[in-house]
Amino acid sequence: MSKQSRTIQWEDPKINSRDTQNISGLDYLCAIRDGSIAPPPAATLVGYHIVSVDTGRAVFELDPSEYHYNPFSTVHGGILSTLLDTAMTAAVMTVLPPRKACSTLDLKVSFIRPVSNRTGLVNAEASIIHSGKRVATAQGHIHDTHNKLYAHATSTCLIIQI
Repeated sequence: MSKQSRTIQWEDPKINSRDTQNISGLDYLCAIRDGSIAPPPAATLVGYHIVSVDTGRAVFELDPSEYHYNPFSTVHGGILSTLLDTAMTAAVMTVLPPRKACSTLDLKVSFIRPVSNRTGLVNAEASIIHSGKRVATAQGHIHDTHNKLYAHATSTCLIIQI
């Protein structure tokens, strides 16, 4: 049996977490995208990163690898769900001013076809469906570089005052 390995290093999340008192969600995500704030450890662990972020929209990219695999040699559904949850939550974050944060209340994912390292880069693109004072909903899709659909999802986020 051949062993593979992967080493993970991340920045202290306490140093790079969002200063919700002073920074909007959009400014925080732009700072991560631009490299002036390190991404959260989960992003480093899973291997996704922000491609673009605008008001009401976010796109994250993942290069599927063997370390994402389930027993069927395809990317585990939990990894794809994490990617979609991240993108949809980020889309909601883009409309949050300082002193507001959000947390996922529910997540519904539909898998269309398997993803593997042969798929190549995939993007999770998310957008807000509705954003109110206390609750926001978002939708997301995972596509490859040829715009082939692999999964889609919806999410509800609770918006909280910090």
